[in-house]
Amino acid sequence: MIATGVDRVGMKHGAGGRAMRRLIEQVFLRGAGPAAAAMDDGAVMQLPGGGSLVVTTDSHVIHPIVFPGGDIGRLAVAGTVNDLAMMGATEPLGLTCAVVIEEGFPIGDLARIQQSMSDTCAEAGTQIVAGDTKVMRHGELDGIVINTAGVGLTWRPVRDRGARPSDVLIVTGTIGDHGMAVMAARNGFQFDGALRSDVAPLNGLVRAALSAGDVHAMKDPTRGGVASTLHEIADKARVGIVIRESAVPVRPAVRAAADLLGIDPLFIANEGKAVLAVPPSAADAVLAALRAHPYGRDAAVIGACLHDGPGTVVVDTGFGRRRLSEPDGELLPRIC
Repeated sequence: MIATGVDRVGMKHGAGGRAMRRLIEQVFLRGAGPAAAAMDDGAVMQLPGGGSLVVTTDSHVIHPIVFPGGDIGRLAVAGTVNDLAMMGATEPLGLTCAVVIEEGFPIGDLARIQQSMSDTCAEAGTQIVAGDTKVMRHGELDGIVINTAGVGLTWRPVRDRGARPSDVLIVTGTIGDHGMAVMAARNGFQFDGALRSDVAPLNGLVRAALSAGDVHAMKDPTRGGVASTLHEIADKARVGIVIRESAVPVRPAVRAAADLLGIDPLFIANEGKAVLAVPPSAADAVLAALRAHPYGRDAAVIGACLHDGPGTVVVDTGFGRRRLSEPDGELLPRIC
């Protein structure tokens, strides 16, 4: 038996935190090649003529399938485009789409999801070039599952492990928007202020950042939120990380809802944000480029990478420092 510590898969194993990483490492990476073992947002394969091919795949199981700010179709396309962009491939060559549908699913809803995917592809400057459809009996699936894969080219691969001590950490906008909007929609919560998902393709935003200056590492803080992303960067790059709590941008409505529910915004999923590690010399130029883009208007410097405490993440609250734990499971399953 494989030493995962448990003998059954639980919901936390799909949540993007420590439990999921452990499952992947101990089960799925056995015998895997180095491209998969790197556990980046995509696999990078060097091409004989120069440059690199980036390949990524993702499955999407969100509930509800339509939520304030988006739906499962926009999520599927944006998520795959963003995974390519995080590796430096900001010009996706094309996507594939496999859809598994429950018997009885409304055709009208399916058509609206397809239109959403088409619109998001147009925004990202790409297209779906191949696909597959399967139908399962009623009750064997909860509505719809979408898998998308994408390929892109880059001359400048960016990897999680590329962060260096003294790098400045930038987040491209307010955090927690997606997870809190989905949580409110799923549970019928009513909060003061609008909660809306940030789901969006970020390849144009990332292209602007890469053109403005050197970027050592990038990751989009989806499942597990910014906390999980910072831990992955710290662990892979063997750097310590300190962030300033007051510098992390959070919309007032999200902060109020999070406070009411007792949730730290750092642990809430995002679908239209990225965390970048850049050298101090490039920070101002990269930040300015991000803020000039519609999806980066609220970009902010939130912290830095250090020599000390490799693999650890610390939050400076302004009154002291606390260790930021790595999430073991998602606060809200089926978020993306």
